[in-house]
Amino acid sequence: MDTHAAPRHRTVRDVRPRAHWVLLAVLLPTLMAALLVQGYARHMFGTAADGAVKPSGETATVPAAVPSGGPVIDARGDEVRTLAPEPRTLSLTFDDGPDPRWTPKVLDVLAKHHVHATFFTVGTQMADHPRLTRRILDEGHEIGMHTFSHADLGQVGDWRRGLELRESQLVLNGATGTTSSLLRPPYSSTPDAVDDTQWRALKAVGDAGYVSVLSTLDSEDWRRPGVDAIVANATPPSDAGEILLMHDAGGDRSQTVAALDRLLPQLEQSGITVGTVGETTRLTGATGDATASQTLQGRTLLLAFTASTWILRILTVMLLAAGALAVGRSLLLVVAARRHRRRSPQRWGPIPTPAQCPPVTVVVPAYNESAGIEAAVRSLVASDVQVEIVVVDDGSTDDTADIVERLGLPGVRLIRQQNAGKPAALNTGIAAASHEIVVMVDGDTVFEPSTIRHLVVPFRDPEVGAVSGNAKVANRTGLLGRWQHIEYVVGFNLDRRLFDLAECMPTVPGAVGAFRRGALLAVGGVSDETLAEDTDLTMGLLRAGWRVVYQEDARAWTEAPATLDALWRQRYRWCYGTLQAMWKHRRAFVQRGRAGRFGRRGLTYLTLFQVLLPLLAPIVDVFAIYGLIFLDPLNVIGLWLAFLGLQLATSVYAFRLDGERLAPLWTLALQQVVYRQLMYLVVIQSVWTSVAGLRLRWQRMERYGTLRATAAGPPVEVVPQPTASVGAPDSPR
Repeated sequence: MDTHAAPRHRTVRDVRPRAHWVLLAVLLPTLMAALLVQGYARHMFGTAADGAVKPSGETATVPAAVPSGGPVIDARGDEVRTLAPEPRTLSLTFDDGPDPRWTPKVLDVLAKHHVHATFFTVGTQMADHPRLTRRILDEGHEIGMHTFSHADLGQVGDWRRGLELRESQLVLNGATGTTSSLLRPPYSSTPDAVDDTQWRALKAVGDAGYVSVLSTLDSEDWRRPGVDAIVANATPPSDAGEILLMHDAGGDRSQTVAALDRLLPQLEQSGITVGTVGETTRLTGATGDATASQTLQGRTLLLAFTASTWILRILTVMLLAAGALAVGRSLLLVVAARRHRRRSPQRWGPIPTPAQCPPVTVVVPAYNESAGIEAAVRSLVASDVQVEIVVVDDGSTDDTADIVERLGLPGVRLIRQQNAGKPAALNTGIAAASHEIVVMVDGDTVFEPSTIRHLVVPFRDPEVGAVSGNAKVANRTGLLGRWQHIEYVVGFNLDRRLFDLAECMPTVPGAVGAFRRGALLAVGGVSDETLAEDTDLTMGLLRAGWRVVYQEDARAWTEAPATLDALWRQRYRWCYGTLQAMWKHRRAFVQRGRAGRFGRRGLTYLTLFQVLLPLLAPIVDVFAIYGLIFLDPLNVIGLWLAFLGLQLATSVYAFRLDGERLAPLWTLALQQVVYRQLMYLVVIQSVWTSVAGLRLRWQRMERYGTLRATAAGPPVEVVPQPTASVGAPDSPR
């Protein structure tokens, strides 16, 4: 993972884009506010029908006038007044609507029999269906309040009770331009069932200016006992006036509609007059026109509620898309890896002996790599094949070049040049190469003795232009090191197996890759047009018709960032450079042959899983918080554990394929808390930078010199000593 300072013309616009973070800071509170509205309105309270919940029976402080009086209770002053429907009249009332399916059917039956009724509507339902609310009034019916979210007014605090009343009234103001002082408290029933808790709520709503309307006759349609039973329950047992409770929402109300159609003509034949609460009790002044201010506030609330509803719907679709992409990617990677594993051993024939391998040139571009250059060069010299090592010092300001000179190792050539950037250093090395096969390796990467021998095997196929090796994290101590180790094994290497199988490998990593020199020269060498020069080069080779393959046994050990800041800068450059390369090679979508396969397979995969999926990832976290607060937390936790289980199963399989110990996987759950968020924020930053047309500037990285070459096998990790290196972050993957 070599780092280099950029030539001056690279920083066309040396700008750190920050506007998107301001935008994000605005969008996130807006999003949370929208979800808060939806969560409060739809998930804070139960949905049991009125009459289904019985009071406790505590009546110590309930005034005697309430249980012995009428069902219409006016507690707006010091003296409690009650009203009842006149004899041989029935107040027909419906709760919990309006419902887009059942309320129109109820209205049609009422119109058929020329009867008016009172609808006690829920604020959220009115907000969802304002036109249906207006239809209720337009057809001569009466509307009363049933709170904003069907909250039990006896069980909530004063502030929430006031909010429930204000919001439901405002919704009515905005939807219809009218007001109503009629209120039926949710979960209420008859006057003689009012207990101490309910009375305190009735007194509070009376002080707020509302008249409470209870019931005397319960159709029990909420039980769905059958049409005959509903008609029987709804038929007055005497000549006394009654207030009948029915429902036009809250579930399947087909029995209610059928019973209503049968009940109304029976009542008419019995001489019972059916009407609204106002008509049967002669209560006046309960409804009226809203003021201009009330209407404006109501419409503003409706607009906010509608917007939050659509935001929730969009987020739900995005969440489903993210879930489908995540699950689909895991399954695709596992299936592809199994197929890749089965064919790999016989793919290129037997691994040659060192004597059978052709000579290889290894190019090591280096800029301020004093911390790791010795280990890198020594590991290359220890290779079990004939190698020519070309170290190109790209104007280092430390003693990188002096270290290489002092080593005095055989087969090592040092080329010094003025700082021109990593692509220029690589091109210098390619030009100086004596052999047809050129291996490129970063200055902080250590090879195993057999790495190069495994890299050259696929070149037996004359169509192979490049080979990707298996880059592995050496500094795995600490959570950050383990997380990156998991990502390399599970993410990068499983991806490479899939790309190899689909013949659309988008990146040969700068840490370990081999190329035909002729192929490199044919595509013009390494370009400096993007910040992901290795991805750009690989895509160029594919578009030129060369095959690019993966050799999992060609292992290289690289130093991963040791701090979150260093990791951010590295991944920011990787992601931004990859986006640049994808845009540069976008015409591969319409090309034919190997180039077309890369475009339609590789670019599509990158777009879906390395751009779109990370952009959708924040939705998962937002919904997790939303679900824990407003939904059943056990279901949310269960779903999260299911996804974690899928990731764990995929990770175990990937670790088995790579011959890795499973111990680091204990950090997988923790990885979802910090590391995952960092990765998708990097993508958000990179996409914004690309869309805004800004040029990412080259950045400063730290080298710790954590690797030491050994005579055989993987390198040894040593205690890190920070060494600053100025230049571009590490080469992608």
